[in-house]
Amino acid sequence: MKTFNFGLVHSLVTPFKDGKIDYDTLGHLIEFHIQQQADGLAIPSHTGESVSITGIERKEIFKFAVKTANGRVPIIANVSEAGTDLACDLAQSAMAAGASALYACVPYYWTPPESMLLEHFTKIGQAGQLPFFVYNSPEEMSGVKVSSKLTLNLMKDLPEFAGIIDLSLDWQYMIEVISEAKRMQPNFQLISGTEYMISARAIGATGLLSSVSNVAPQMIRHLYDLCLKENYQVAYELQVDAAFLYRLFNQYGISGLKAISQSLGRDVGNPRMPLDQLQADQIETLKQEWRSCLSIKNEPHAWST
Repeated sequence: MKTFNFGLVHSLVTPFKDGKIDYDTLGHLIEFHIQQQADGLAIPSHTGESVSITGIERKEIFKFAVKTANGRVPIIANVSEAGTDLACDLAQSAMAAGASALYACVPYYWTPPESMLLEHFTKIGQAGQLPFFVYNSPEEMSGVKVSSKLTLNLMKDLPEFAGIIDLSLDWQYMIEVISEAKRMQPNFQLISGTEYMISARAIGATGLLSSVSNVAPQMIRHLYDLCLKENYQVAYELQVDAAFLYRLFNQYGISGLKAISQSLGRDVGNPRMPLDQLQADQIETLKQEWRSCLSIKNEPHAWST
């Protein structure tokens, strides 16, 4: 299996217009994030409301993103689904479209035993035949997590398994995973799914899946590069602001990301139901908190650098 280096991947929002995917704006969005030096684009991610997008739409997005990127950056396809066969179908479609890598979380809604999680992920990875990352976010997934034991079993059973994208903020777990996995597979990758990059990098993370990059791509690029060089002292102030923004958008959600994007001159529409758009007073409060973050003062407006 060809090695895939994850790097700094932007987890894009999905633009909607009149309830439908706005492909014109999605094209602008992809171009913008390529200009902002993303190492790759995750489409359609959880930040991109993947759970509110039909299977047919997701397959169309895979094709559109690969065609638009045109080899300039890799497309990392989110193939998470409630059913194993559904996820396998998405994985095959992403591979056929030209995606460079795949990722998936534990099955939506269910709380299967670890033996079934192993089978679920193994089948997805085999179906896609691409470097495959497992997305670990217990808080989002009813407490179901990807244990270090499951990680090691995936390494034994699935050649396509490339690493873990971790959103748990459980540093002890991350240390355990990477220390055990690296002994079996030296090129195993631990990817931070949050912008707490100093801590993640100190543990051994080499990549970042970033949602905050939708609105602060330059700050996150600078933070990531400094952490990769282990220049933590210089990165400290950026990390403080990145952590603040992570918490801010955890509070306001995808609606908040889209509201700030619009305020920066990049209108990506409203979220799909059941997510709701923010009220005017909420948006004003969000903007005030956003502007209090000093590191975002040089972030780009509109669709150009």
